Amino acid sequence: MTLLPQPLSAQQARLKNPLSLAFVGDTVWDLLTRQQLLFSQARAGALHRLAVQRVNAGAQARCAALVEPHLTPEEADVFRRGQNAHARHDVPKNQDPYAYSRATALEALLGYLYLTGRQERILELYKLTENE
Repeated sequence: MTLLPQPLSAQQARLKNPLSLAFVGDTVWDLLTRQQLLFSQARAGALHRLAVQRVNAGAQARCAALVEPHLTPEEADVFRRGQNAHARHDVPKNQDPYAYSRATALEALLGYLYLTGRQERILELYKLTENE
């Protein structure tokens, strides 16, 4: 099931700015993380802290390293474009610029897959990172 009225074609999604894809992908990652945590034994007060540990540039960069070897050529291209995209703002002070760009790459990929209606593929890739 998708929340989009109609998924974009791969061509339409490739025309999107990688930072726009990352904007959507960040939310996809956050939602998947929160869903995973909901089924944990964590108390309600701890859920936010646990989510923050996984939804940050450093953690996403580590997950990007787990996902990257499993990408198709099409996905690897989106990932690369996301990694090479430069935001108009500075990298947050507490984040490594390389980790930040890797996190953006993962988010761009997730945004691309979401917008093209490939939720099953998103879940396949996310499962590769569940133990991180």
